[in-house]
Amino acid sequence: MDDLSPDELADVLDRAEQPDLAQSLHGKGVALYFAKPSLRTRHSCEMAVVQLGGHPVTMKRDEIDPGAREPWSDIAQVLAGYHAVMGARVFEHEDVEALSAPNALPIVNLLSDAAHPCQALADLLTMREQLGPLAGLTVCYVGDYNNVGHSLALGAAMSGISVRLACPPGFGPTDVDIDRLAALGCVPFVTTHPEEAAKDADAVHTDVWTSMGFEAESEHRSRAFEGFQVDDRVMDAADPHAIFMHCLPVHRGEEAAASVVDGPHSRIFEQAHNRMHSFRGLLSWLVEINGR
Repeated sequence: MDDLSPDELADVLDRAEQPDLAQSLHGKGVALYFAKPSLRTRHSCEMAVVQLGGHPVTMKRDEIDPGAREPWSDIAQVLAGYHAVMGARVFEHEDVEALSAPNALPIVNLLSDAAHPCQALADLLTMREQLGPLAGLTVCYVGDYNNVGHSLALGAAMSGISVRLACPPGFGPTDVDIDRLAALGCVPFVTTHPEEAAKDADAVHTDVWTSMGFEAESEHRSRAFEGFQVDDRVMDAADPHAIFMHCLPVHRGEEAAASVVDGPHSRIFEQAHNRMHSFRGLLSWLVEINGR
């Protein structure tokens, strides 16, 4: 997230709200690499490219076998001759860094174990649409301070949003994470009590207890996250007009109660649809500043 400046982030969100952006990708390709299965990311990205007049080319891991068949740096330099931008949904963040190393073309992190910035863009866009100007809002995130929580907190800090985190012991932000937010002018409130973090919040976010790639930890995490479900008591502690958000897929009855997921505060599908709009805004901005 903080590869962008706060002003650049605001510009991306402004563009995302414009349904008729210039066809800045007319006659151009965008490479989309997926090491992980995808529903929202693939559909939102491909359609965003199409809406800008471009042609998406989706690749899966077994098609190019990166790191074994040829190094990431070679892949990036080859694809730079065909495409204006590349997006990569990977397991290890180091793979995104390896693609970026040759500086051959703009690389967008579509998800890694360290960050999920495109989801954070959609989160911010949804909050702006539903709640108005972002500066001065309060966001509560309940659960594992994982890639989703990490990027959301950074994006919120860059937008003037107060951040509250309710995480089980051992699953919260590190001192390095806190320092990174502080450098953006945000001192997050961190607690192990979800209702305390949600008090008067404008938006309550959560994510699955066990992310893709951590399935071996599922039993341990289920025990550790007892009491961290976003249920009606947590939402009742938030502002009466607060919205509930989740990046999906959601496990009703685990990280969030069905009454919350399907209740009047929920904006999970608007949030999912905004993956497309926010990526369209990002692509428009990237192509313009890189002159590709």
